[in-house]
Amino acid sequence: MAQNYTLEWLDSQISIVLSPHKMYFQDISKDELQAMSEKATIETIAIQSELRNQVFSLHKENQIKLLVRKYHSALIILLDTITEHQKHPAFIQADLLNIAATLISCLDELLTFIEKRFSNFLSLEERVPSTYLAVSCNELKIKLDRLKKRLVANVADTRFTDLVLGNLYGFINSKKNGRVTFREMLYRKELVKELELVGEKKNQTSVYAALHELLVYMNFNGRSYMNYFTQCIADKINLLQNKVERIDSLNFHYKEFQQMHSNQNMVLYPHHDNLKDVLNNWFSQEIAYLEKTLHLAVSPLSEHRAPAAVPIKDEKIICDLSADQLALILRAADESRVVVAKSMTEVFKSIVPHLSTTRKETLSYTAVRSKAYNAEDRDKELAVVALQRMIEKIKGY
Repeated sequence: MAQNYTLEWLDSQISIVLSPHKMYFQDISKDELQAMSEKATIETIAIQSELRNQVFSLHKENQIKLLVRKYHSALIILLDTITEHQKHPAFIQADLLNIAATLISCLDELLTFIEKRFSNFLSLEERVPSTYLAVSCNELKIKLDRLKKRLVANVADTRFTDLVLGNLYGFINSKKNGRVTFREMLYRKELVKELELVGEKKNQTSVYAALHELLVYMNFNGRSYMNYFTQCIADKINLLQNKVERIDSLNFHYKEFQQMHSNQNMVLYPHHDNLKDVLNNWFSQEIAYLEKTLHLAVSPLSEHRAPAAVPIKDEKIICDLSADQLALILRAADESRVVVAKSMTEVFKSIVPHLSTTRKETLSYTAVRSKAYNAEDRDKELAVVALQRMIEKIKGY
């Protein structure tokens, strides 16, 4: 059965009536532009309803896919057209700029409707056309600017909000937007939409917890977030002196994490490991390590013990670095896989006890490890200088 062209009115207004190159353009009155603006809003709702009806009237998946992609492409073409109209000198009048902005908003709403409702039928790995991407990024920035103040006020830890907002602003301001796929763009749109709901909460604790749950659900698998997540838990665990309490607390956090839902169809970075897989592995490794060391600590001594050996003083290696600078270098060695251990904690535990600095003879590996996440810019610079000195030495061998 032949189907009507649902976008006919929008197409005719954009391609013909509002075209600066058509004869109709010079005769448009303010009243007609006002009527067009009102009609556009009504037409947007009608198109959504008609598109739903057309999709549900089809029974074959390939027919639905073809229909959805045709409408999606047609809307993008109309968006390109009205954006080009805006650049024409004749569009300097406020009334014309207003109607163009209204139509762009309607087209964006229709595109969002299709992308959210029928995303399974779109080719998400295709590149987003530059005009549509620019419109989407502009809309995201407006929402994000409005959301930022409320979200920061409701979450005490600015490291957390900076991490999330920084990723989104980085996407919006990226100079590489010509290579953005629909999957990447739709992920950010959905994330901003969900953040708006989270940001409406008033209690700091509830917002903080809800934000974590949202990022886990949306598989926000950036390395910086995963490091932040594990560091927050490690900081809480390290406040406990008793290993039994540490194991109990870690198991409690692990249980809470496992109860968080995750949408396997969503991912921030498709080529990175799944967030839940990485964090599940971290919990398992940390719990196993604590249980192993607990067992060694409480193992009973043999009845026929050998005489205690005279303790030998451990000769430490003196580093011409501060504990903060040393922490940065060890963290970088672990994350770049120059040294490989079952966890970052194991790296610090194995190396730090054998080191001292010019200011401190005995270093706590937990204290040094915590410094790796709160580095001052000056310490970063000095750590880089030390590594550069080593590089120069190697070059001279």
